[in-house]
Amino acid sequence: MMLKKSYKLLILPYTVFLLYLMFFGMGRFQYEDNIVRIKPIVSTLWFIHDTVRWVDIFKIVVGNVVMFIPFGFLGWVFLQLKDLKSLIIAFVSAIVIVEALQYFSRLGVFDIDDIILNTFGVFLGWKIKKMLENRFSRLVVK
Repeated sequence: MMLKKSYKLLILPYTVFLLYLMFFGMGRFQYEDNIVRIKPIVSTLWFIHDTVRWVDIFKIVVGNVVMFIPFGFLGWVFLQLKDLKSLIIAFVSAIVIVEALQYFSRLGVFDIDDIILNTFGVFLGWKIKKMLENRFSRLVVK
């Protein structure tokens, strides 16, 4: 399947690009303090309340989901991540490390909402992958 080959070629550069955005992109700066937000949903609600422009809310909240959809397809590269449980465990482990690095470098905030939104994006990606695989297999059978 051409889609799988393309994915295998693009996921590494995409991951590097996303890490760049998470640490240096979108006007990031180094905070003076290490910040942790561990109350689920609260920091996102504060962000929405304190943000004037809906485009900023959309960009951050929806972006935290959409940008992680490609990781739902990791089972195409790593067969041990084909099932949802293994994928989610591996992803949450990795994203917690990234969030911790943001915290320790002060180039971001350790935010539980980011973990939740990013993981939801992976879940959506996995669902899309399953749908594509089901449709493709039907085409092959016929």
